[in-house]
Amino acid sequence: MSDFQNLLSESMLFSEGLAMAIALLSYNRVKGQYWKFFVFYLIFIFLCEVFGKWGGNFISFDKSKYYNYFVIPVQFLFLYWLYAVKSLDKKKLFFILSSIYLLSFIPNELFFEKRKIIFSFNYTFGSFLLMILVIMEYYKQINSANILHFKKNRMFYINLGVTLFYIGTLPFWTFYFLLLEHMEIWNIYFNYFLISGIIMYLLFSISFIWGKQSYS
Repeated sequence: MSDFQNLLSESMLFSEGLAMAIALLSYNRVKGQYWKFFVFYLIFIFLCEVFGKWGGNFISFDKSKYYNYFVIPVQFLFLYWLYAVKSLDKKKLFFILSSIYLLSFIPNELFFEKRKIIFSFNYTFGSFLLMILVIMEYYKQINSANILHFKKNRMFYINLGVTLFYIGTLPFWTFYFLLLEHMEIWNIYFNYFLISGIIMYLLFSISFIWGKQSYS
């Protein structure tokens, strides 16, 4: 990575830590609500990233397996739960999307390269399913009676962050190997991946500062 990309990578880790810290400071306000699980989620993400970055100095582990079989699936499954069950009130949809996502590991194991830090097919498929929920959430917010008070809607900030990061980087992971043949374009998109990650976690932080428990 270039010096600029290293700076962005460090800034992304800082933004994850900031989101976790703000969430912890907000815990007393949300501990009686399902949002407490979002606090736990942000703690989990930060600790996983810290371990992924420095854990190899203490124990030997396979980063590819660590991220692809543990960290990333937990991220997708939690976001499916947050969107489908808690925001959209569609529990069946959560089980359907979660099952489809987990089944996507089968073709990934059979047909795709598995030595990468992030499995392109698996990540792309998970993001595509998440995009369905993102669109449904936007539709819900647009048709809400409280649309003029969107700044108080915690899911507005979360949805915007998820859109920029997970949905915005869909082409990057879908065409990862093709883009490697054009490193200038690859670097631009990789920069976007890091910058959008920083923005997403800043928006997660804002969701605790300005957002309310429920604004549908």
